[in-house]
Amino acid sequence: MNGPPARRAPAPAMTVIRQEDLIQSVADAFQYISYYHPVDYIRSLAAAYEREQSPAAKDAMAQILINSRMSAEGHRPMCQDTGIAIAFIRVGMDVRWDAKMTLQQMVDEGVRRAYTDKDNPLRASVLADPDGRRKSTGDNTPAVVHVELVPGNELEVIVAAKGGGSENKSKFAMLLPSDSIVDWVLSVVPTMGADWCPPGILSLGIGGTPEKAMLMAKWGMMDPINIQELLARGPKNRAEELRVELYDKVNALGIGAQGLGGLTTVLDVKVNDYPTHAASKPVALLPNCAATRHQHFVLDGSGPATFDPPDLADWPKLALDFKSSRRVDLDSLTKADLASWKAGETLLLSGKLLTGRDAAHKRMVEMLAKGEKLPVDFTNRFIYYVGPVDAVRDEAVGPAGPTTSSRMDKFVETMLSQSGLIGMVGKSERGPAATESIRKHKAAYCIAVGGAAYLVSKSIRKARVLAFADLGMEAIHEFEVKDMPVTVAVDSHGNAVHKSGPAEWRAKIGKIPVVVA
Repeated sequence: MNGPPARRAPAPAMTVIRQEDLIQSVADAFQYISYYHPVDYIRSLAAAYEREQSPAAKDAMAQILINSRMSAEGHRPMCQDTGIAIAFIRVGMDVRWDAKMTLQQMVDEGVRRAYTDKDNPLRASVLADPDGRRKSTGDNTPAVVHVELVPGNELEVIVAAKGGGSENKSKFAMLLPSDSIVDWVLSVVPTMGADWCPPGILSLGIGGTPEKAMLMAKWGMMDPINIQELLARGPKNRAEELRVELYDKVNALGIGAQGLGGLTTVLDVKVNDYPTHAASKPVALLPNCAATRHQHFVLDGSGPATFDPPDLADWPKLALDFKSSRRVDLDSLTKADLASWKAGETLLLSGKLLTGRDAAHKRMVEMLAKGEKLPVDFTNRFIYYVGPVDAVRDEAVGPAGPTTSSRMDKFVETMLSQSGLIGMVGKSERGPAATESIRKHKAAYCIAVGGAAYLVSKSIRKARVLAFADLGMEAIHEFEVKDMPVTVAVDSHGNAVHKSGPAEWRAKIGKIPVVVA
């Protein structure tokens, strides 16, 4: 006799994830991150603000922090670019589903609900037929979904909303095994300029294959900001050594907040690696901008995720000081008035301001080439590169921060020489050809702070569409603004603050030469 059979431990309760629970959790998460920064980002940026010695960079950080608090209180997007929706999903292998949709379809339905929410609509930036008609999908779907099967009986989800300005500055290289990653990073970061809206996070993926390196870098930027803790205890492995070295050396470049020159360009550097082929060293470098937006949640079968609002005590209470800023009346402005403006000077714009982005500029330049009259008179006018969020309630316009100006560089000469335009407002630096056109035509280029869209929108008192209504958020609007804060980035003499500012602070901070790739 062998006795009674051994008793088996009871099987764990099966986790059943309901379709509606995942959909609603995704929707709520994307709404949440549209107006709440991660608290670790706010604490880190506030500390950098306190350390900052560059007045221009300090002002830019103050605007980002004030904008963040306003968005948290008003439940409106911190940035007009509410991003392309990304979801990283780890599915426990013991999970069961009560669902008829695919995982992609469930995530897409959550994104659709979030971006079309009537109380806080988000901008539909995703375009189908990317090399053809580039027509908006209308609800920001489809999302980009990455799935991994892992042990366990839970569903772990990270959602992120990634803006185009920072995504466009993603870098990848197949380095030789003997090449220096530090040298490569220091060669490419200066070429990224301020289009990615620093200060933010740089994330590296090293090894594996090209697509593995990119995914590691994307995943890594969702990790908590903890570089100060690492600096305090010291690195324990090669990845941590790289983090420390790159954090110090990238900040020593002096690029600073919004590329204006300063002590802090990055708040953290992330490094993740994976074994790779003996002949290879793939490296991906991805930036996360001032509108850092991601949320983590776990579903265990008990219902949808809930997201508690952060404690606004973590947000510093700041006030902007514009006492030394020059007030400008856009409605009476002439080209002669621009001659006294200096690169780096702060202005407060009031009056009527036109808007237009890539699609509007392309259409206008094509019309001018055909000898056609433009639908809007640009004589002695300024144009703002912006694609605003739709207004709700009593808003004149939704969050309306600047988009990357360099995308319009190829249109600058035509617009300045043929339309009567005398100035532009956007984000980050202009290229050499655009800067020369500004100098030649005695025009001016100003920047608003990227990542301060809700704050900027409070300066806009009225808004109406003047032309190209079919382009949606890219239509030509006329804004009536009151004391809209901007900085002269290129003056009528061709002086550019995005060159002079970082050069000044690089000389003050350290002795690292900038290597041009």
